[in-house]
Amino acid sequence: MERLSRIDGKVGFYYKNLVTGEVISYNEKEPMLAASLIKLTVLGEVFRQMENGEISENEVFTTRDVDKVPSCGALNYMDQGLKVTLKDLYTLMIILSDNYATNILIDRCKIENINDFINENGMKNTVLKRKMFDSIGASKGLENYTSAEDMALLLEKIYNGTLVSKKASAKMLEVLKNQRLNGKIPFFLSSGENKVQIAHKTGEDSGITHDVGIVLDKEPFIICFLSNEVNVPEFERVIQDLSFQIYKKNK
Repeated sequence: MERLSRIDGKVGFYYKNLVTGEVISYNEKEPMLAASLIKLTVLGEVFRQMENGEISENEVFTTRDVDKVPSCGALNYMDQGLKVTLKDLYTLMIILSDNYATNILIDRCKIENINDFINENGMKNTVLKRKMFDSIGASKGLENYTSAEDMALLLEKIYNGTLVSKKASAKMLEVLKNQRLNGKIPFFLSSGENKVQIAHKTGEDSGITHDVGIVLDKEPFIICFLSNEVNVPEFERVIQDLSFQIYKKNK
């Protein structure tokens, strides 16, 4: 943890060996601006509503230019009038961190329902206050927060098959395994002779870089890195290095 303590800015970290139960943490309860990590809670509520028959993964949405938001994802770059299913949306939200897809899902599932899901699952430092790139909400001080401990709790429930249901958890795990943004935790773990399967979600913004996931090796473990107000390239190198060190320790 010495290397984390030397980072300028706010850093949260949580590690748990899912075989031995060993936990190592640092500022794990500290609320951090969530950036795209909040999408994991949206995913959970989407699956809860699908499980209850309130929505269907086959439901079709039509994209509109007026709804497009900047940055991550694919839908922002497509022509309007594209028909996408709810399954398309939650997949894009996770594997490409698609902000437009996320906002459609937030509107469909409702912010209050997502926050109920967060509270019901014991996440004490997590809250969804606004959609992605909601400049009006941001100007009013509305921000989304989470913590390393809360993200680890959510991931462990998915791993154990207890988030929503065993079937829903298995599907969420498969989506997370298909993550396309792999420059942080997987950087050394999924290159060269290392071909480790990792189910994870990243988050980025100005001075913010996160990655949280489950490393599905022989001795699987959860690892969560959160940061605010940091030098992003510097902290991403820390994420890469510490993830590899912990992976080697568990071999």
